[in-house]
Amino acid sequence: MKKCFELSNGAKLIVMEGDITQISVDAIVNAANSLMIMGGGVAGAIKRRGGQVIEDEARKKAPVPVGKAISTTAGNLPAKYVIHAPTMERPAMRIPLENAVKATKAALIEAENLCVKSIAFPAMGAGVGGLRVEEVAREMAKIVDSHEAKCLKEIVFVAWGEKAYNEMLRGVIKALGSEGYDC
Repeated sequence: MKKCFELSNGAKLIVMEGDITQISVDAIVNAANSLMIMGGGVAGAIKRRGGQVIEDEARKKAPVPVGKAISTTAGNLPAKYVIHAPTMERPAMRIPLENAVKATKAALIEAENLCVKSIAFPAMGAGVGGLRVEEVAREMAKIVDSHEAKCLKEIVFVAWGEKAYNEMLRGVIKALGSEGYDC
């Protein structure tokens, strides 16, 4: 399942169901904690598939406040980089929507600093952070649509499972006012 949207900044947004650790993009985003401990959720999946080297590299740069992002190599992942954008200070915290907004913006800034052309995001803060996928996707879509894309050409929102995909798609449609197109 996949839908595409043309953003006002000239980039393309792709909403898809899948495993973010298997997406072939320049960078994937980890909705991290400030301590860069990669235990559960997306972070745990990234570490399991990409290798301990990702967490080791990230921990050397910790603590990273919510609203900032760092990048590391991607170990065994198909991506070149992992962008770690904290949505919470400590592992497994419930967070406000504003944290997901700050983390999304920080990840985009780091992506532009790396001058990557493609990036994949999970639903920031919708796992252990406790936020609703639809709500997060709506805010993330607004952010990527208004982001001044210099290097970025393709932004991918990756949902884990059909239910999350449908919620993510609803949020993006609400934000962009478009049904998108099959791609």
